[in-house]
Amino acid sequence: MLRVSDIKQYMYCPRVVYFTYVMPVQKKITYKMEEGKLQHLRLEELETRRRLKRYRLEEGERRFRTYLRSERLGLEGVLDLHIVTPAGCYPVEFKHTLQRSALNHKYQLTAYAMLLEEYYGRPVRYGFLYLIPREEIRDLEITPVMRSFTRRLCEKIRDIVRREYFPPPPSNRGRCVDCEYRNFCADL
Repeated sequence: MLRVSDIKQYMYCPRVVYFTYVMPVQKKITYKMEEGKLQHLRLEELETRRRLKRYRLEEGERRFRTYLRSERLGLEGVLDLHIVTPAGCYPVEFKHTLQRSALNHKYQLTAYAMLLEEYYGRPVRYGFLYLIPREEIRDLEITPVMRSFTRRLCEKIRDIVRREYFPPPPSNRGRCVDCEYRNFCADL
């Protein structure tokens, strides 16, 4: 069973998957990781008092920290928030980033949408990325192409684990500067 966060991590750097499943090591908790957790908790408090208009929804119920699991997909994870309305269900991922949003966030949200589809038995066509520092909510259409790509990512992750393959570092070596696994990559 893979975690949805593995998809995000794989897209950031495939070696994170290796150090998580194949060669588990004690990772260093970074400032960004700690700050992200604190920001999630603060935002959850605020979200309970806010209106849904920020999501362009008239009504709905917020559900925080929902554990989702699918044997069929071989995925599990805890979704930050989802909003249930008569018209549909919308996953929301909180992200502590100053950047717009990254591809790894997009496909993490797609995986949660797929899990919600199975959980509720109805299609999930849109989701939201909540960029905490900017207080910006980005809506994202969940397309069939994105679902297919997410399944392929899961297979690539399973292949690393199955073959115990040590993948190359990311092409963007700037990601390695704050990485909790930096000390374990001999070629950096």
